[in-house]
Amino acid sequence: MRYVGDIATTETYKILLYTWNEKYIVKIEAGPYEQLYKVNQLDFLGDETAIREVFADDVFLKSIFARFQQMHADFGEVLHRLDLL
Repeated sequence: MRYVGDIATTETYKILLYTWNEKYIVKIEAGPYEQLYKVNQLDFLGDETAIREVFADDVFLKSIFARFQQMHADFGEVLHRLDLL
């Protein structure tokens, strides 16, 4: 896997871009959680700018961060249910 560069970095999240096996791999990190998106480079005509635009879209980013909140809630719920907290 080859690191291409950061798409965005803030105090709360980091979006990184990689390539591997003719795919773009976008890794979003927020706290202890991460999400990965693997997309075929040919779907974007090998245009790195286009994939960066996708992960700069406000509506898409809101759904990504809502998913992080749900991941956090799910993890907290299972810890409480198993009495691990």
